[in-house]
Amino acid sequence: MSQGFAPFYDVNRTYEDNYLQGPFGAFAEVLRADASDSAGSVTSVVAEVASDSSSEVQGVQTIQAAQAQEFLGFRVNLPFGIPAGPLLNERFTTAAFRMGFDLAVYKTVRSRAWGCNAFPNVLAVHPRNADGSLVPGSAELDGGVLADTRYELPISISNSFGVPSRDPDEWQPDMQKAIAAAGDGQLLVPSFQGSRVEGMDREAYIADHVTTAHLVAETGAGLMEMNTSCPNEGHNRLLCHDPHLVGEITEAVKNEIGDRPLIVKLAYIPNDADLEIMVKETAGHGAVQGFSTINTISAKLVDANGNQALPGAGRDRSGVCGNAIRGAGLDMVGRLNAIREKLGLDFAIVGVGGVIRPEDYKAYREAGANAVMSATGAMWNARLAQDIKAAL
Repeated sequence: MSQGFAPFYDVNRTYEDNYLQGPFGAFAEVLRADASDSAGSVTSVVAEVASDSSSEVQGVQTIQAAQAQEFLGFRVNLPFGIPAGPLLNERFTTAAFRMGFDLAVYKTVRSRAWGCNAFPNVLAVHPRNADGSLVPGSAELDGGVLADTRYELPISISNSFGVPSRDPDEWQPDMQKAIAAAGDGQLLVPSFQGSRVEGMDREAYIADHVTTAHLVAETGAGLMEMNTSCPNEGHNRLLCHDPHLVGEITEAVKNEIGDRPLIVKLAYIPNDADLEIMVKETAGHGAVQGFSTINTISAKLVDANGNQALPGAGRDRSGVCGNAIRGAGLDMVGRLNAIREKLGLDFAIVGVGGVIRPEDYKAYREAGANAVMSATGAMWNARLAQDIKAAL
């Protein structure tokens, strides 16, 4: 790797190894420090790992206390954190909290155990644009984007996991521990989705979402996020491209979870009219209290010889995340904000995509996001939350 440190999710190890042995890098260090000094404060642990001076840490603490905000009825020090994906279990979410990420999304769970795509799942992605961006709808997405193992900053990567999940008997108690590990002004957000299997009709698919939401609610979660932005229904077809079905599902889920706020995770939706229909079918009916966007941008990934970069049938395309998708994420947040104002609705917007510097956080907030999250940026910079707090 080009950098002299280890991302907390080790892209050179399998998903299973990361789940059982991770996190790595600074996240592992903060857990070791936490365990060795259980009587010490979170601040002292973070200070030890980050090698901050005490005055710098105290300054960040003061900023946090002064700028604590409400997010969907919960007090958070700073509405910044890590979205669904790289926080595989309680060890990952606890490390995120200890490193100052005040929102931590527990990786998407299902009603049943679900396998992961074959290794490798992550490759470095190198768009042709000088700024490293990918533009939704551009020819490059179908023509082929170079992907290899040259991990360089600013970082963009593939995301080809297939939304694996442990069995509920394993993830439910682990999620309970994750919720309990949140510090003052911090919030654990569970992510879930329905699972479409062979022979399942529309009603059964909706029912599986409800079942999974019920399992999440049993952990004591105060809110939850429903993923509609991965290929739930077949190749390259996203649930969020069917707003009417999402509306049916969210209504059924909301009836199950009651007053708990429900967030829907969206992919990039290019058409304003389609995006407005999504809002009307969900938030407009009171079933959804927030949207998180975006997930990834789908692209054909190729190696230096133009061949399929990721091994296996059906993996010629992958979701791309990181620096490459920041423009698309900001665009979606701005358009959602405009629709919110147009319809006079009150829902939260979580901006996701390409947040790698403090100024990216600020850009998302200025675009209308009530909270901001970073997956790839945080993986490659475990201090990102601290950097943002120090920059405010």
